[in-house]
Amino acid sequence: MPYVRPHVRKNGARVRGHYRRRRPGAARRRPDVRRPSGSRSSGASGLVLLLGALTLGLIVIVVDFVRRHPYWSAFLVIIVLVAGAAVLVAVSRHRARERAEQAERDRLISVTDAMSGGEFEQWFARILDASGFRDVRVCGGAGDRGADITALAPDGRRVVVQCKRHSLNHRVGSAAIQRFAGTCREIHRGEICMIVTNGFFTTGDGVELARQLSITLVDRRVLEMWAWTGVPPTGVLPR
Repeated sequence: MPYVRPHVRKNGARVRGHYRRRRPGAARRRPDVRRPSGSRSSGASGLVLLLGALTLGLIVIVVDFVRRHPYWSAFLVIIVLVAGAAVLVAVSRHRARERAEQAERDRLISVTDAMSGGEFEQWFARILDASGFRDVRVCGGAGDRGADITALAPDGRRVVVQCKRHSLNHRVGSAAIQRFAGTCREIHRGEICMIVTNGFFTTGDGVELARQLSITLVDRRVLEMWAWTGVPPTGVLPR
Protein backbone atom coordinates (compact mmCIF):
# COMPACT_ATOMS: atom_id res chain seq x y z
CA MET A 1 0.00 0.00 0.00
CA PRO A 2 1.19 3.58 -0.65
CA TYR A 3 2.16 5.74 2.31
CA VAL A 4 3.08 9.43 2.90
CA ARG A 5 6.47 10.45 4.26
CA PRO A 6 7.32 14.11 4.96
CA HIS A 7 10.86 15.44 4.48
CA VAL A 8 12.63 18.82 4.28
CA ARG A 9 14.33 20.07 1.12
CA LYS A 10 17.63 21.95 1.10
CA ASN A 11 15.84 25.32 0.88
CA GLY A 12 13.92 24.57 4.10
CA ALA A 13 10.57 23.77 2.49
CA ARG A 14 8.64 20.88 3.97
CA VAL A 15 7.10 18.49 1.43
CA ARG A 16 5.36 15.17 1.58
CA GLY A 17 6.31 12.25 -0.65
CA HIS A 18 4.14 9.30 -1.61
CA TYR A 19 5.80 5.87 -1.56
CA ARG A 20 4.71 2.29 -2.17
CA ARG A 21 5.52 -0.33 0.42
CA ARG A 22 7.50 -3.33 -0.77
CA ARG A 23 6.02 -6.70 0.09
CA PRO A 24 8.03 -8.79 2.55
CA GLY A 25 10.36 -11.24 0.80
CA ALA A 26 10.11 -9.49 -2.58
CA ALA A 27 13.47 -9.26 -4.34
CA ARG A 28 14.71 -5.84 -5.33
CA ARG A 29 14.69 -5.44 -9.08
CA ARG A 30 18.11 -5.07 -10.59
CA PRO A 31 18.66 -2.82 -13.56
CA ASP A 32 19.31 -4.56 -16.86
CA VAL A 33 22.95 -4.63 -17.77
CA ARG A 34 23.63 -4.96 -21.45
CA ARG A 35 26.89 -6.35 -22.62
CA PRO A 36 28.63 -4.63 -25.46
CA SER A 37 27.63 -6.24 -28.76
CA GLY A 38 31.18 -6.31 -30.00
CA SER A 39 32.63 -8.31 -27.09
CA ARG A 40 32.15 -11.69 -28.75
CA SER A 41 33.46 -10.62 -32.13
CA SER A 42 36.49 -9.00 -30.54
CA GLY A 43 37.19 -12.20 -28.57
CA ALA A 44 36.99 -14.30 -31.76
CA SER A 45 39.29 -11.89 -33.59
CA GLY A 46 41.79 -12.11 -30.76
CA LEU A 47 41.75 -15.89 -30.92
CA VAL A 48 42.36 -15.84 -34.67
CA LEU A 49 45.26 -13.46 -34.25
CA LEU A 50 46.73 -15.65 -31.52
CA LEU A 51 46.51 -18.78 -33.66
CA GLY A 52 48.01 -16.93 -36.60
CA ALA A 53 50.90 -15.73 -34.47
CA LEU A 54 51.54 -19.24 -33.13
CA THR A 55 51.46 -20.71 -36.65
CA LEU A 56 53.85 -18.08 -37.95
CA GLY A 57 56.17 -18.66 -35.02
CA LEU A 58 56.17 -22.40 -35.63
CA ILE A 59 57.00 -21.89 -39.31
CA VAL A 60 59.89 -19.62 -38.39
CA ILE A 61 61.25 -22.21 -35.94
CA VAL A 62 61.02 -25.01 -38.51
CA VAL A 63 62.72 -22.95 -41.23
CA ASP A 64 65.49 -21.96 -38.85
CA PHE A 65 66.02 -25.57 -37.79
CA VAL A 66 66.24 -26.72 -41.43
CA ARG A 67 68.83 -24.02 -42.21
CA ARG A 68 70.94 -24.90 -39.19
CA HIS A 69 70.61 -28.69 -39.40
CA PRO A 70 69.96 -29.78 -43.03
CA TYR A 71 71.08 -33.38 -42.52
CA TRP A 72 69.00 -33.88 -39.41
CA SER A 73 66.05 -32.35 -41.22
CA ALA A 74 66.39 -34.77 -44.12
CA PHE A 75 66.69 -37.67 -41.66
CA LEU A 76 63.52 -36.61 -39.85
CA VAL A 77 61.63 -36.26 -43.13
CA ILE A 78 62.67 -39.80 -44.11
CA ILE A 79 61.49 -41.12 -40.73
CA VAL A 80 58.12 -39.39 -41.13
CA LEU A 81 57.67 -40.76 -44.66
CA VAL A 82 58.58 -44.29 -43.60
CA ALA A 83 56.23 -44.12 -40.62
CA GLY A 84 53.41 -42.80 -42.82
CA ALA A 85 53.94 -45.58 -45.36
CA ALA A 86 53.92 -48.18 -42.57
CA VAL A 87 50.64 -46.80 -41.23
CA LEU A 88 49.06 -46.89 -44.69
CA VAL A 89 50.17 -50.48 -45.23
CA ALA A 90 48.82 -51.52 -41.82
CA VAL A 91 45.46 -49.83 -42.48
CA SER A 92 45.23 -51.40 -45.93
CA ARG A 93 45.95 -54.88 -44.54
CA HIS A 94 43.41 -54.39 -41.75
CA ARG A 95 40.69 -53.37 -44.22
CA ALA A 96 41.54 -56.28 -46.50
CA ARG A 97 41.28 -58.67 -43.56
CA GLU A 98 37.91 -57.16 -42.60
CA ARG A 99 36.63 -57.55 -46.16
CA ALA A 100 37.78 -61.17 -46.24
CA GLU A 101 36.05 -61.91 -42.92
CA GLN A 102 32.89 -60.16 -44.13
CA ALA A 103 32.91 -62.16 -47.36
CA GLU A 104 33.28 -65.39 -45.38
CA ARG A 105 30.30 -64.48 -43.18
CA ASP A 106 28.25 -63.50 -46.24
CA ARG A 107 28.55 -67.03 -47.61
CA LEU A 108 26.16 -68.32 -44.93
CA ILE A 109 22.44 -67.88 -45.66
CA SER A 110 21.68 -68.18 -41.94
CA VAL A 111 23.11 -64.71 -41.26
CA THR A 112 20.13 -63.19 -43.08
CA ASP A 113 17.62 -64.53 -40.55
CA ALA A 114 18.60 -61.90 -37.96
CA MET A 115 18.93 -59.02 -40.42
CA SER A 116 16.64 -56.05 -40.94
CA GLY A 117 15.32 -55.24 -44.39
CA GLY A 118 18.05 -52.66 -45.00
CA GLU A 119 20.79 -55.02 -43.83
CA PHE A 120 19.46 -57.72 -46.16
CA GLU A 121 19.66 -55.30 -49.09
CA GLN A 122 23.27 -54.44 -48.24
CA TRP A 123 24.09 -58.13 -47.90
CA PHE A 124 22.70 -59.04 -51.31
CA ALA A 125 24.42 -56.02 -52.86
CA ARG A 126 27.74 -57.47 -51.65
CA ILE A 127 26.77 -60.84 -53.17
CA LEU A 128 26.15 -59.15 -56.51
CA ASP A 129 29.43 -57.26 -56.35
CA ALA A 130 31.36 -60.45 -55.54
CA SER A 131 29.61 -62.20 -58.45
CA GLY A 132 30.93 -59.80 -61.07
CA PHE A 133 28.04 -57.35 -61.26
CA ARG A 134 29.00 -53.71 -61.79
CA ASP A 135 27.63 -50.36 -60.59
CA VAL A 136 25.77 -52.04 -57.73
CA ARG A 137 23.63 -49.46 -55.92
CA VAL A 138 21.31 -49.88 -52.96
CA CYS A 139 18.38 -47.52 -53.43
CA GLY A 140 15.69 -49.09 -51.23
CA GLY A 141 13.60 -46.91 -48.97
CA ALA A 142 10.60 -44.63 -49.11
CA GLY A 143 9.62 -43.87 -52.68
CA ASP A 144 11.83 -46.56 -54.27
CA ARG A 145 8.86 -47.90 -56.28
CA GLY A 146 9.97 -51.47 -55.83
CA ALA A 147 13.64 -51.10 -56.77
CA ASP A 148 15.84 -51.92 -53.78
CA ILE A 149 19.03 -52.57 -55.78
CA THR A 150 20.10 -51.70 -59.30
CA ALA A 151 23.19 -53.06 -61.07
CA LEU A 152 24.68 -54.08 -64.38
CA ALA A 153 25.02 -57.78 -65.10
CA PRO A 154 28.37 -59.14 -66.34
CA ASP A 155 26.97 -58.97 -69.91
CA GLY A 156 25.95 -55.30 -69.46
CA ARG A 157 22.19 -55.70 -69.01
CA ARG A 158 20.47 -53.53 -66.40
CA VAL A 159 19.34 -55.48 -63.31
CA VAL A 160 16.57 -54.32 -60.97
CA VAL A 161 16.18 -56.22 -57.69
CA GLN A 162 13.50 -56.18 -55.04
CA CYS A 163 14.55 -57.72 -51.71
CA LYS A 164 12.10 -59.48 -49.40
CA ARG A 165 13.51 -60.40 -45.99
CA HIS A 166 10.93 -62.48 -44.15
CA SER A 167 10.72 -65.21 -41.57
CA LEU A 168 10.78 -68.78 -42.86
CA ASN A 169 7.04 -69.11 -42.23
CA HIS A 170 6.18 -66.10 -44.41
CA ARG A 171 5.96 -66.63 -48.17
CA VAL A 172 6.07 -64.02 -50.90
CA GLY A 173 2.78 -64.09 -52.81
CA SER A 174 1.54 -63.16 -56.26
CA ALA A 175 0.46 -59.65 -55.19
CA ALA A 176 4.07 -58.62 -54.52
CA ILE A 177 5.11 -60.08 -57.88
CA GLN A 178 2.38 -58.12 -59.69
CA ARG A 179 3.37 -54.83 -58.06
CA PHE A 180 7.02 -55.32 -58.93
CA ALA A 181 6.20 -56.29 -62.51
CA GLY A 182 4.37 -52.99 -62.96
CA THR A 183 7.43 -50.87 -62.11
CA CYS A 184 10.63 -52.82 -62.81
CA ARG A 185 10.53 -52.27 -66.58
CA GLU A 186 8.28 -49.29 -67.17
CA ILE A 187 9.80 -47.07 -64.46
CA HIS A 188 13.25 -48.54 -63.70
CA ARG A 189 14.03 -49.75 -67.26
CA GLY A 190 15.08 -53.16 -65.99
CA GLU A 191 16.20 -55.77 -68.49
CA ILE A 192 16.56 -58.42 -65.79
CA CYS A 193 13.92 -58.11 -63.05
CA MET A 194 14.57 -60.13 -59.91
CA ILE A 195 12.82 -60.71 -56.58
CA VAL A 196 15.13 -62.10 -53.89
CA THR A 197 13.99 -63.48 -50.56
CA ASN A 198 15.58 -65.36 -47.69
CA GLY A 199 12.33 -67.32 -47.50
CA PHE A 200 10.16 -68.89 -50.16
CA PHE A 201 7.46 -68.01 -52.69
CA THR A 202 3.91 -69.27 -52.77
CA THR A 203 3.56 -72.26 -55.06
CA GLY A 204 1.13 -72.20 -57.92
CA ASP A 205 -0.14 -68.82 -59.07
CA GLY A 206 2.84 -66.79 -57.85
CA VAL A 207 5.47 -68.87 -59.60
CA GLU A 208 3.39 -69.15 -62.79
CA LEU A 209 2.78 -65.39 -62.83
CA ALA A 210 6.49 -64.69 -62.49
CA ARG A 211 7.22 -67.00 -65.41
CA GLN A 212 4.65 -65.24 -67.59
CA LEU A 213 5.96 -61.78 -66.66
CA SER A 214 9.66 -62.82 -67.00
CA ILE A 215 10.39 -62.09 -63.34
CA THR A 216 13.32 -64.06 -61.90
CA LEU A 217 12.52 -65.52 -58.47
CA VAL A 218 15.42 -66.25 -56.11
CA ASP A 219 14.28 -68.13 -53.01
CA ARG A 220 16.26 -69.38 -50.02
CA ARG A 221 17.62 -72.51 -51.73
CA VAL A 222 18.88 -70.64 -54.79
CA LEU A 223 20.19 -67.77 -52.68
CA GLU A 224 22.09 -70.14 -50.40
CA MET A 225 23.88 -71.73 -53.39
CA TRP A 226 24.60 -68.30 -54.87
CA ALA A 227 26.06 -66.92 -51.64
CA TRP A 228 28.20 -70.00 -51.01
CA THR A 229 29.68 -70.35 -54.50
CA GLY A 230 29.79 -66.67 -55.47
CA VAL A 231 28.34 -67.55 -58.88
CA PRO A 232 24.73 -66.94 -60.02
CA PRO A 233 23.02 -70.35 -60.29
CA THR A 234 21.79 -71.55 -63.67
CA GLY A 235 18.59 -69.82 -64.73
CA VAL A 236 19.05 -66.72 -62.57
CA LEU A 237 20.28 -64.67 -65.52
CA PRO A 238 17.88 -65.31 -68.43
CA ARG A 239 19.33 -65.35 -71.92
